[in-house]
Amino acid sequence: MSGTSKILIVDDDTKLLAFVARQLRAEGYTVESAMDGQECLDKAAEWSPNLIVLDLSMPVMDGIEALARLREWYEGSIIILSATDEEKKKVQALDLGADDYLTKPFGIQELMARVRSALRRIAQATGGTNRDEAVVQAGDVNIDLAHRIVLRGGSEVSLTRTEYDLLRFLTINAGKVLTHRELLREVWGPEYGEETEYLRTFIKQLRRKLETNPSRPQLILTQPGMGYRLSV
Repeated sequence: MSGTSKILIVDDDTKLLAFVARQLRAEGYTVESAMDGQECLDKAAEWSPNLIVLDLSMPVMDGIEALARLREWYEGSIIILSATDEEKKKVQALDLGADDYLTKPFGIQELMARVRSALRRIAQATGGTNRDEAVVQAGDVNIDLAHRIVLRGGSEVSLTRTEYDLLRFLTINAGKVLTHRELLREVWGPEYGEETEYLRTFIKQLRRKLETNPSRPQLILTQPGMGYRLSV
């Protein structure tokens, strides 16, 4: 997907911005840049990038506010860059709709791998697969795998791309316990496997949207020390 993919990089560090943009262009991506959250919103609306790489600490409007406002309408992937590795900050960003989180300083090859994984997920989501043809019912939830539509009580549920991808993988393996590693590698990519905080955050979000009582889930069940399974 690299030949036509558009990537918006947002960071107030001009040297980092120029370096990352140069590396991405060398990989064949089309790149635009912004230096604060407001400029990010303006360029995202005007340019419709496939992926946004967004720093958290910026003037005018910081990355957290920009992320929250982007997720009101932007459906592409968002990778967060941050100088802090605190789990609380990661969870906050993931809760607001980030798809991935990379801590500074980072190796350029690690960022490139994250970019490829994010774009691969987009391509898979828009391309579909043969196994994604059924409509699966679990309680009052209907999951239409062919059309990527989820209904609860007859009303459509709004899911982010990553939320849907996680639910889809649970659905096509309904009744089977999927380990943390299996879920991370399937949904985020083969480079992943230890980022369990990602799973906790996205499972919590899915339960909040799909379960009658998220604190006592009946649909997405936890297997302690192992992973999760979808009950149908």
